[in-house]
Amino acid sequence: MNFFRGVMGGQPAGPQPSGAETIQKLCDRVASSTLLEDRRDAVRALKSLSKKYRLEVGTQAMNHLLQILQTDRSDSEIIGYALDTLFNIICNDEEEEQDENPQKQVDDLGVQFTDKLIQEPENVTLLLTMLEEFDFHVRWPGVKLLTILLKNQCVQLQAIILVSPMGVSRLMDLLADSREVIRNDGLLLLQQLTKNNAAIQKIVAFENAFERLLDIITEEGSSDGGIVVEDCLILLLNLLRNNSSNQNFFKEGSYIQRMKPWFEVGDDNSGWSAQKVTNLHLMLQLVRVMVSPTNSPGATASCQKSMFQCGLLQQLCTILMATGVPADILTETINTVSEVIRGSQVNQDFFASVNAPSNPPRPAIVVLLMSMVNERQPFVLRCAVLYCFQCFLYRNQKGQGEIVATLLPSTIDANSISAGQLLCGGLFSADSLSNWCAAVALAHALQDNLTQKEQLLRVQLATSLGKPPVSLLQQCTNILSQGSKVQTRVGLLMLLCTWISNCPIAVTHFLHNQENVPFLTGQISENLGEDERLVQGLCALLLGICIYHNDNSLENYTKEKLKQLIEKRIGKENFVEKLSFITKHELYSRAAQKPQPVFPSPEQMLFDHEFTKLVKDLEGVITKAVHKSSEEEKKEEETKKTIEQHDSIVTQYKELIREQDSQLQELREQVSSMSSQKELMQSSLAQQLSQIQQHKDQYNLLKLKLGKDSQGQGGSQADGAQVNGLQTEELGQLREEVEELRRQQATLHSQLGEKETLISTLRSGSSQEAGDATGGPVHTDMTQELEALRSQIQSQQAEISQLQTERTELLRRAEAKSSEAGVAGGSSDDSALLADLEGRLAAQTSETDRLKAEVQGLTEGRAGMEQQLASATSTVAILQAEKAKLQGELQESKKEQDDLLMLLADQDQKIHSLKQKLKDLGEAVDDDDDLRDQTDDDYDEEEDDEEKDD
Repeated sequence: MNFFRGVMGGQPAGPQPSGAETIQKLCDRVASSTLLEDRRDAVRALKSLSKKYRLEVGTQAMNHLLQILQTDRSDSEIIGYALDTLFNIICNDEEEEQDENPQKQVDDLGVQFTDKLIQEPENVTLLLTMLEEFDFHVRWPGVKLLTILLKNQCVQLQAIILVSPMGVSRLMDLLADSREVIRNDGLLLLQQLTKNNAAIQKIVAFENAFERLLDIITEEGSSDGGIVVEDCLILLLNLLRNNSSNQNFFKEGSYIQRMKPWFEVGDDNSGWSAQKVTNLHLMLQLVRVMVSPTNSPGATASCQKSMFQCGLLQQLCTILMATGVPADILTETINTVSEVIRGSQVNQDFFASVNAPSNPPRPAIVVLLMSMVNERQPFVLRCAVLYCFQCFLYRNQKGQGEIVATLLPSTIDANSISAGQLLCGGLFSADSLSNWCAAVALAHALQDNLTQKEQLLRVQLATSLGKPPVSLLQQCTNILSQGSKVQTRVGLLMLLCTWISNCPIAVTHFLHNQENVPFLTGQISENLGEDERLVQGLCALLLGICIYHNDNSLENYTKEKLKQLIEKRIGKENFVEKLSFITKHELYSRAAQKPQPVFPSPEQMLFDHEFTKLVKDLEGVITKAVHKSSEEEKKEEETKKTIEQHDSIVTQYKELIREQDSQLQELREQVSSMSSQKELMQSSLAQQLSQIQQHKDQYNLLKLKLGKDSQGQGGSQADGAQVNGLQTEELGQLREEVEELRRQQATLHSQLGEKETLISTLRSGSSQEAGDATGGPVHTDMTQELEALRSQIQSQQAEISQLQTERTELLRRAEAKSSEAGVAGGSSDDSALLADLEGRLAAQTSETDRLKAEVQGLTEGRAGMEQQLASATSTVAILQAEKAKLQGELQESKKEQDDLLMLLADQDQKIHSLKQKLKDLGEAVDDDDDLRDQTDDDYDEEEDDEEKDD
């Protein structure tokens, strides 16, 4: 107890031990004590001494503390003391640095302890497992310790965490902690972890970091939030900068749309706090990271499109035109808008339509150019405006034409200030920086645009009253010859080189002035100071362009004569050396790195990024052109002509191929349209076939039902059910129609039978009477007379030949009866008898006529009945054929039913066997044999009924 009393501040009984001795004793107690309380007190004492005796505690106690983390994990208090102690010995305390040791030594001490701790990767893994503890006194010291380790040895610790199982996931869980202290320190830890490590950045991003960070920013108040918002934005910048995978994930996750509310600045912009300025500055940097010119063109264009569609660009333009915005925020906003519109035609067109809230309204471009040529504006703001103007014209021929059009005489409006007027004003002002900015801006209006280079030759300037106007090209050369400041001359020379490059007409206009070539040769040939070397190099470049792009339209300044002039007055080697002064300049390489003009001071603002590309393209070809002889020139011209011819032939073939491609495309479209029509027709045909199949199925079902009715097999209860869409009413109607047809058929059969009976009766009666007549005696006179009558009837009525036999028989019967009467009455008067016979003959004749008419009617009726009989016979034959077919189908269905019965029997047998096995095994099984037997009986009865019907 005396020992702990001495450590904790009590009065010692003997002499006080030194700090190293005390720490040694505490380390021994930590290593040897068996009681947890003793070890806890010893670690607490080490913690209290770790700041004052940092070196001693670090060298003697670090291994013991790491052992405590492994063995005593169940006690959160001792774990917290151990972590705090490790943090104290590794962290560089600023007060200690100032009081005791120099900065470098203290830094080295923290790095040395860090190296010692991470020599064993298991120690880092152990610290990561500590973060799983929810106890505040364990988790918070663990977060702080890992953070300071990453600050001291970031790369080594990143490699260990990257290969540690679930290492990054444990750190990401800190963002979901409800305790803000741990969450905020977790943000600082992740900032250190994600520095310059693309692999860890990807893992953190796919651990839903974007969603969590954006939620925290929204909860903390976006741009109005505190330091937590700043930490979140710094972490987002770490995840997105120079990481195309995370940028694509950020865009695809629709997180760009969530950035728009950040820039909703109110009308009252007074009283911007320093934290708000910092937050908004980081937010603008985050937007710029997504559309940086160093990104791939496809990814940048996609992000630019998303920013325009979600309204982010519109919101940035609102800040751009707002009042009361701090200068540094306004500058960064201009740079951000510049990169959002760079190379995007849609965004550039929108920016051209933005107007400033002034009276009268002015385009935003005009307002920005007014700031650029105003020497009272801050230098960084003027650079930002120049960058914005360059980005607006980048690959924007439409915008270039609009800018140049404001300089042409036909479009100048005296009542308003245009972009062209501001550029000309800046080009010829007394401020050299304005001269340079205006010259570079005007050069970007001509970049890779031959049409605008030729149009700019039409611009005329009124220098003073009473003097004729001069061209813009001539005025630029006049200012050059006056010997102005170096910055002004550099800007004008860059403008002239860009202007006449690849434009023979502009070269001709430039050479047409007799003073220009002597001025250039004089500047190149002189031995000037160090500051003038750049001007000499640019003059050499301008003269070389006049040679390379010369069309030999001026006799005094052809290519050959200009080369001879260089050789005589300058020397080819000297000319090439002066030309190389451009690329050897120290500011040239800085400007060639990135498009944005960033300069430490206005005096160093000499080169433009796009101009460095032009110099790189022209330096080699100009050197070759100067050294070429006339014969080589001729050969080259011939080669060019040959190449042009070949190019013309190739162009013709290309046009032919384009035509064929267009025709092929049209044919493909026709084929595609015909294919679509074919598919439609096939689908329609398939629908029709399906409908026909449905009708066939319904017809087959109807025939099956009718066949069962005709065979007497349809008397079961199933007659009233629905059969494949046929309702009971429809079946009833069909049955009634069938019954009606049957009744009509029976009636026809009965009528036919009656007619046949009548005909047979008449025939039998006639034959009987004929038999009776042939049995008696025949009188000769009567026979002759009847024969005469019969011949007379036969001659008059030939068409009733069938009745002649019957009439003859009737005459014979009359003769027989008359002979019988003559025998009974004796000898009567022949005349009376003849008269009586004639009367009877007339009666028989009339009766014969009546019978003839009746027989004729019967004959006609019989013919109709025969026709009806034939029709009925054919109907019966058709019905019999259908009946035979239906019987065949019925047999097939019975065969299928028999097969199904066999299958059902097999299934029942299997089920029965399985149930028997279950019963044998002692399982309870529901017995449904009675139900199955009843079902089988019902089915057998139905089958017997069907056999009876057959």
